Amino acid sequence: MIVITGASGGIGHFLMKKFIDEGAPVIGLYHNSTPTEHTDIMFRADLSNPEDVKNFATSHAEKLSKIILINCAGTNYNAFAHKADPVKWAQLITINLAGTFNIINALLPKMREENFGRIINFSSIVAQMGIGGTSAYAASKSGLWGMAKAIAAENASKGITINNLNLGYFDIGMIKDVPAEMQDLIKDKIPGKKFGNPEDIYKAVKFLSEAEYITGSSIDINGGLY
Repeated sequence: MIVITGASGGIGHFLMKKFIDEGAPVIGLYHNSTPTEHTDIMFRADLSNPEDVKNFATSHAEKLSKIILINCAGTNYNAFAHKADPVKWAQLITINLAGTFNIINALLPKMREENFGRIINFSSIVAQMGIGGTSAYAASKSGLWGMAKAIAAENASKGITINNLNLGYFDIGMIKDVPAEMQDLIKDKIPGKKFGNPEDIYKAVKFLSEAEYITGSSIDINGGLY
């Protein structure tokens, strides 16, 4: 069963539709953005609330077998550190990092029981570049790297892999909120002078979901931008 968080929009929704089209069993999770299609396989869960996440895992226990967990859910908050609201800063960490841990924590027991599991997290080039105003987002995304290495070490003997995809800029998701002139500046820094095709994200997810000997890794998909 493929479980996709953040499935009501952006990359999560794109991946969910791709897997539905190929006939794979999929469950999508959402929180704030109510889905308008595939509502029969979409379920609301607040990933920042461990009990809410565990309730999801318990209520769908019969369906959750041979789990491939794709963690797309996340939010953003931009502010220079000396002007940032500490509450909003911490809230982002809770959603992006702790929320990712919460769903992993809830589904790992089933994965360990079955001696199979695939966990694919989405990190970001923002955590690698040092972009002003992104301290909260960068911290949340770089935190996934250390978490993945620890969880990989704990679960490799159980047939469970966990990896991160460090995404650059794609024609999907949050880039739509970036002003056109800023998009042009970003493209100018990318060797190919263009944003990525989300099909490449899908191909990478497929690869990691099938690979047995890749775990604890962070793979860059950024068109050569560093």
